Amino acid sequence: MGNRGMEELIPLVNRLQDALNNVGQSCRLYLPQIAVVGGQSAGKSSVLENFVGRDFLPRGSGIVTRRPLVLQLLNANTEYGEFLHCKGKKFTDFDEICKEIEADTRRLTGSNKAISPLPINLRIYSPHVLNLTLVDLPGITKVPVGDQPADIEYQIRDMIMQYICKENCLILAVTPANTDLANSDALKLAKDVDPQGLRTVGVITKLDLMDEGTDAREILENRLLPLRRGYIGVVNRSQKDIDGKKDIQAALEAEKRFFISHPAYKHMAKRMGTPYLQRTLNQQLTNHIRDTLPNFRSHLQSQLLALNKEAEEYRQHSPNDASRRTRTMLQLVQRLAVDFEKLIEGSGDKVDTVHLSGGARINRIFHERFPYELVKIESDERKMRQEINYAIRNTHGVRTGLFTPDMAFEAIVKKQISSIKGPCMKCIDMVGQELITTVYQCINKLSSFPRLRDETERIVTTEIREQENKCRQQVLLLVDIQVAYINTNHEDFIGFTNSQQVSNQCNKKTFAGMAGNQGVAPPSSLIVIRKGWLTIHNIGIMKGRARDYWFILSAETLSWFKDDVEKEKKYMLPLDNLMLRDVERGFMSSKFVFAIFNTESRNVYKDYKCLELACNSQEELDSWKASLLRAGVYPEKVDGQGNGTPDNFSDPQLERQVETISNLVDSYMNIIYKTVRDLMPKTIMHLMINSVKEFISSELLAQLYALGECSALMDESPEQQQHRVEVLHKHAALKEALTVIGEISTSTCTTPLPPPVDSSWIQPTSAPTNSVSAGKPGMRGHAPPVPRLPHTGPNHSSDSFHLHLGQHNRAPTSVPRRPPPAIPNVK
Repeated sequence: MGNRGMEELIPLVNRLQDALNNVGQSCRLYLPQIAVVGGQSAGKSSVLENFVGRDFLPRGSGIVTRRPLVLQLLNANTEYGEFLHCKGKKFTDFDEICKEIEADTRRLTGSNKAISPLPINLRIYSPHVLNLTLVDLPGITKVPVGDQPADIEYQIRDMIMQYICKENCLILAVTPANTDLANSDALKLAKDVDPQGLRTVGVITKLDLMDEGTDAREILENRLLPLRRGYIGVVNRSQKDIDGKKDIQAALEAEKRFFISHPAYKHMAKRMGTPYLQRTLNQQLTNHIRDTLPNFRSHLQSQLLALNKEAEEYRQHSPNDASRRTRTMLQLVQRLAVDFEKLIEGSGDKVDTVHLSGGARINRIFHERFPYELVKIESDERKMRQEINYAIRNTHGVRTGLFTPDMAFEAIVKKQISSIKGPCMKCIDMVGQELITTVYQCINKLSSFPRLRDETERIVTTEIREQENKCRQQVLLLVDIQVAYINTNHEDFIGFTNSQQVSNQCNKKTFAGMAGNQGVAPPSSLIVIRKGWLTIHNIGIMKGRARDYWFILSAETLSWFKDDVEKEKKYMLPLDNLMLRDVERGFMSSKFVFAIFNTESRNVYKDYKCLELACNSQEELDSWKASLLRAGVYPEKVDGQGNGTPDNFSDPQLERQVETISNLVDSYMNIIYKTVRDLMPKTIMHLMINSVKEFISSELLAQLYALGECSALMDESPEQQQHRVEVLHKHAALKEALTVIGEISTSTCTTPLPPPVDSSWIQPTSAPTNSVSAGKPGMRGHAPPVPRLPHTGPNHSSDSFHLHLGQHNRAPTSVPRRPPPAIPNVK
């Protein structure tokens, strides 16, 4: 029945499949299989039934096999069958197996003769079989019959290709002896994916049905139309024998007598017949397994190594051990403190390369969002001059002032300083929210213990809110301190004397350099402030034609190029008299849009009054606004538009006083802005961020202990319990699989590969069709490519029937496709 090495090896492979049955999707390697390929009525089903020794496959006219049948034969003392979709049910009646195959086929494909690539998985245990795994594929057909789809040929070829294209799949090409072997569809498909013939075995059936006076001796001797692995002849039962319920064992005896008695085959009778085919396939399967086991072992060892640490922790886990629970909680809180600090300080082991997080987002709030919010609250020049006018006149009362009143200056400055509270409170809110988001990100690692996670979240969030309130009070105090005393002796303050000498050109551009550079002089026009991709949103022939350009912002211009090579410049826009405004997002738009316009109502670009620019995220939008702020492009002041009366001063002296106080206010507020921009990050860092870090590292554990429910806090979630069981089970399965591999004897008998032969007589299906020779069918077009296997449900994807072994990193053979035939019109 086969050599001893094979008998020892293949049962180990079956044990390997069982060991990996519960490992899951990550261990879906390609185990060696033998795919049975052939045309309809070629005798494929009879060959398989001869292996089993029983009738169990559906029979009928046309296409009967409409789903792949994964048939795993296992040598056992008793005889029965098992289906993967009927776990635990043993079929001892082979007629019931036949009915179940038909029923499961109909459940998935219906009754319209359609096909499906989802396999039926069947195990046959019998003392009369050798250990083999075969895949019976639908027979190749060319002409649709009845209600079969017009492209049935290509559907079947697609299905066949997805199995035989794998480099570790042995191809059993079945061809009837009473047909032209040179036009065998099975051999042509095999030639497409196995041009060297390394894994193709030819099987010649129906030798007893050849015309009288003819035989296949030269073919079986591999002299005519040779294959590298040669041909094996078999004689199956006829349809009359099947209808007459002829015993398969009797049929095998008849087959043996046929080869021994036939004058053309008796000299090679020992190399013919179903038993020899069984032994040959087993030996070739043995060789294949030996070649593919090293890669398989390496893959399993890498998975086992990845699970070792986690599995060791779970093995030592004792759910009811109070001391272990306490120690675990201590470790989790310490890990939370470390993770939080790493996210804030930016020293984490895993750096996010997709989004800003933790400390980087807080840094952006400090140096981009907060300065932008400060500028947004600044009153426009016209409104401030009007307020100064009223303040001077109200200060003098009924009298006509001869000198510039300092009380008017103080009133305007105090009002300006008080308006800073809004942006400061908003900055604290944003930092607080980022701290909570960072805490959530760290606490997610406690999801295995729901109560511990919830209590930790509540305690830390409460602490953040408390520190946030303290920070608010401190910042409000700092603002009130600035309001309490106006220090006109500050070294950076210009004073009344210098103020009168300052020209009217002291405008917002002076502050812009300070807003972006914290008091440093504005950059020169050659210094680039920002580069990046933006979409010009409102320019296009039709809606939806917006294009992306590479923008470069400097201190004086905004330029854009075709791409980031920066060779083809599209336009250069001066920044003089430009402002920006927010644009509301469209209902279906995923872009964040802002607009640039000219304060003098001039066209910004060609015939456009404004230029709408779009980016992909809120972070990019805020960053571009902050960069434009550095360049002196300020946001639009909606509240100030159209308010007040024109600056028509009838008194020249009052006009000079307004100008003087305006310069003084600008100078003093520059000092305030600079101070606030410097103090806000320091105050928030000290009172909020550092305090929260210190609380998590030193006080959080004490507050958790104070709850008095330490044991209850460490109750695992059902999901974690299931995960622990799965990890341990998978770890054990991997170890068992590696043990099985280690038991495979290195001294297993190996059959050398036959030498190459000239197989150019097989015309591959991808060859072009130019003409049809007389008496032979014309060449078909391209074979279909290898399709992707659909995702199967849990009843199919995780069982050992789907486990494969071998060169899983090798790409499948590429096979070109020809278009399917046109569907004929049905009248």
